[in-house]
Amino acid sequence: MDHEDRIALFLDYENLALGAREHLGGMVFDLRPIADALAERGRVVVRRAYADWSYFDEDRRMLTRSHVELIEMPQRMGASRKNAADIKMAVDAVELAFERAYVSTFVICTGDSDFTPLVHKLRELNKRVIGVGVEKSTSALLPPACDEFLYYDRLEGVDVPPARARRGRPARLPSPEPEQAGQVEQAEPVEAAEPEAQPVGAEPARDVDTLSVLVAQTVAGLQGSSSGEVTASTLKRTLLRKDPTFSESDYGFRTFGELLRHLAGRTVIELAEGPAKGDPEVSLPEHGDREVAFGLLRSVVADLARGEGDVALSGLKNQLRRARPDFSEKKLGYRSFLQFCKAAATSGVVDLRWSADADDYLLTVPAAS
Repeated sequence: MDHEDRIALFLDYENLALGAREHLGGMVFDLRPIADALAERGRVVVRRAYADWSYFDEDRRMLTRSHVELIEMPQRMGASRKNAADIKMAVDAVELAFERAYVSTFVICTGDSDFTPLVHKLRELNKRVIGVGVEKSTSALLPPACDEFLYYDRLEGVDVPPARARRGRPARLPSPEPEQAGQVEQAEPVEAAEPEAQPVGAEPARDVDTLSVLVAQTVAGLQGSSSGEVTASTLKRTLLRKDPTFSESDYGFRTFGELLRHLAGRTVIELAEGPAKGDPEVSLPEHGDREVAFGLLRSVVADLARGEGDVALSGLKNQLRRARPDFSEKKLGYRSFLQFCKAAATSGVVDLRWSADADDYLLTVPAAS
């Protein structure tokens, strides 16, 4: 237990409940999916929800059963309820950060950008901050401020109801002209076509090729900035720092380990036994695809050099893609095509030099290799 994260959960309840009702097909907010997601991340030792509970009578019972402390924010008739609850929640979170040093993680459940300064302050106090919000009611400013951000509608156990199809009304036709001689029939009104119902929250599956590029670049960056091994846990934390909304489930994988094994099968990365069980070491392949890509570069440069002599770097990448449409230096961990060509030159595959006259890098195949 001493090594587990202690979590403090703060819910801006009105924001969550109304966000779920308005953007998730009228569904009622349920705390259980959030509680299950947090159980995988540590021990929740503080649970507080802020609202004027006279507006959420049924929800009070659900939260009480989940051992959530209900912070009442009564308001005068006609007064704005928003600011009072926000200020009280922010003050309590900062106070808890100073009084309970053992609390390592704060979970701020809201989509309101007004809480961004609170997130920054908690991180300044060396606290990890996880945000939770309904995707369509979450400000774009909030997720990048957090260490990790979970969209409520993507959590396991949240079943978003499909959107109800609305029946189209008959389309109105222009008023008929007075009957002319020989005209015996009048056109019947035509019904407007019913739009096909689309499920709420439906989105195309995320591109695994884009994920491959992201992982390869991240591993390459970690290898270049540290002398130690890159473990799976380090890689996951770094990916979350780059994109706090990152989740392997968005790509169809149940666990991060399953995602890594898939990428290893595609030779994007290599896995080896790490310092701890279940935390393998991740590295970029030393051979395999990289050697194939170097060979492709050499053959394309050799073909072009027969007619042109030196081959300019500009436009060369397009020539490689004509020969191999799936070529991408970023999948190999290189941040640019120039960096890839420099690596090939270092390996002796090609010669690379800068030409002031051409104002470009020029490539040739070594005479004796």
